[in-house]
Amino acid sequence: MLTIPHSLILYAEVIQKTKTQMASHSQHSVFPCFFFILLCHFLLNIARLVSAQKPVFACDVDSNPGLANYTFCDKSLDIKTRVDDLVKRLTLEEKIGCLGDASVGAGRLGIPKYEWWSEALHGVSYTGPGVHFNSLVPGATSFPQVILTAASFNESLFETIGKVVSTEARAMYNVGLAGLTYWSPNVNIFRDPRWGRGQETPGEDPTLTSKYGAAYVRGLQQRDDGDKDRLKVASCCKHYTAYDVDNWKGIQRYSFNALVTQQDMDDTFQPPFETCISEGNVASVMCSYNQVNGIPTCGDPKLLAGTIRGKWNLNGYIVTDCDSLEVMFDNQHYTKTPEETIALSLNSGLDLNCGSWLQKYTQSAIQQGLVQESVIDRALTNNFATLMRLGFFDGDPTKLPYGNLGPKDVCTPANQELAREAARQGIVMLKNTLVSKTFQGANSYGLPLSPSSIKSLAVIGPNANATHTMLGNYEGSPCKYVSPLQGLAVSVSTVYQAGCSDVSCGTAQVEEAKKIAAGADAVVLVMGSDQSIERESLDRNDITLPGQQATLITQVASVSKGPVILVIMSGGGWDIQFAKDDPNIHSILWVGFPGEAGGAAIADVIFGLHNPSKCFLLIFSDFS
Repeated sequence: MLTIPHSLILYAEVIQKTKTQMASHSQHSVFPCFFFILLCHFLLNIARLVSAQKPVFACDVDSNPGLANYTFCDKSLDIKTRVDDLVKRLTLEEKIGCLGDASVGAGRLGIPKYEWWSEALHGVSYTGPGVHFNSLVPGATSFPQVILTAASFNESLFETIGKVVSTEARAMYNVGLAGLTYWSPNVNIFRDPRWGRGQETPGEDPTLTSKYGAAYVRGLQQRDDGDKDRLKVASCCKHYTAYDVDNWKGIQRYSFNALVTQQDMDDTFQPPFETCISEGNVASVMCSYNQVNGIPTCGDPKLLAGTIRGKWNLNGYIVTDCDSLEVMFDNQHYTKTPEETIALSLNSGLDLNCGSWLQKYTQSAIQQGLVQESVIDRALTNNFATLMRLGFFDGDPTKLPYGNLGPKDVCTPANQELAREAARQGIVMLKNTLVSKTFQGANSYGLPLSPSSIKSLAVIGPNANATHTMLGNYEGSPCKYVSPLQGLAVSVSTVYQAGCSDVSCGTAQVEEAKKIAAGADAVVLVMGSDQSIERESLDRNDITLPGQQATLITQVASVSKGPVILVIMSGGGWDIQFAKDDPNIHSILWVGFPGEAGGAAIADVIFGLHNPSKCFLLIFSDFS
């Protein structure tokens, strides 16, 4: 059933009014032109909406019965037989056109264009060209950033989130708004708290990272019918390997050479990827930008063909990080020509390029004798086998498993509640001491607060009313936001002061903040960072809180007549020893980037509806 957006209804109303006005004007009136423009706009939006409701798939035998004669369209046959048949039918030009993330397909065989690049790090994301939100599906459930979810140490939670994300992804695919291949999770090791992308990872521990990766992959990929040869969506463990710097004091990820001992490789960097394959049966692995011991990862046959494909037996495809082949040539100067770059990567075991270099230069690499067409066939076999496991070549997906999913299955109340629960389980208490001031009776700790004892709660800080900040990076449009201020205001009367214009806190409104803190029964300070401080392509130079945040915290705490709760919202760790040592700061919570329901989860912890964890996966300071 076609749902007409409100905007299109308004267009129709305007058109009807225009018709009425036209009746009272001469034939020389400007209204016919105006009417024509509106009509065109209306029809264009209708066309966009209708096209957005049709998923992309091959072997549409309903529209083209002749396709049923192709072996690769016969879903009763095994995948190997079908893939072999498909690859044999393709011309060399068609083969090469299918080696990039923007695959051109083969129209004469009923194979449409397909965009491989979609992201689902902690919810269906608009990062990457494979996903779109519109009036039909304006948002998807945005779970906490991975670093916070991992702090729950709850494998069943990791897998459950994956199941919800894949259900919403399938629902969006069925209406033409998403793909079937998702380049998530990130299972790199977060060794240095200054790394901007550490927030995307499960932390610094290889064991926890391995457990998280395998569980999330299972949640994304496993079908409800238990068919292990088929996939709900295809996930990808990235970035292989030893990648943990983006842009730090002139050191760029594009030219970084990680010098790694064999012991460190075996003990630290390899386990998460091996576990993704052995326990998660992941459908893809992405090689990284950097070099390892002088060799680009996307051109290292020992890593790709030798380890991922050979030793670990990946059942899927190997893809580059975006434009990694260009980086190998332009930034690292590892190869002399683009064709040498193509040959090195394909001969090393690469199957797919996020970017266009394989599509641009593979033909000339073959002509120069640097790579054989059989190598292209191997790559396409891995790629097409993945799509076949997803049902992409099985005809109309609405007639297949998960074909009944649609917009109604995105942002359900249960999914939104799971986002809140995930944030609750991940929040970590770093400090909780007795309040020496008279409050809630004798021997009262900073947390939990009792709403009945608070007539006024001061909520202060640049992240106190944060919304989009709570999502972290690789985010999508959320179902809705609940900021910390909004979450706290449900239970008590609040007064709010940002204290800084943004998290960089170049200038702090200390006196204004002290004034409202002094008049309140308790204070919650919500500080930390956002994507302007730490993100992909932006590492931090140090671990001190930005700008005048520390000054604001200590000054506000000094005038409070009741408990002072410090909440740190961030991806990486910080040096907050000053807050641990300050007797005026009674409790400290780390809340990561807690997702769309983060404010509600923070309030649940502060008011004692959920007991926070004391197990941590980052180094802040000595909180023993």
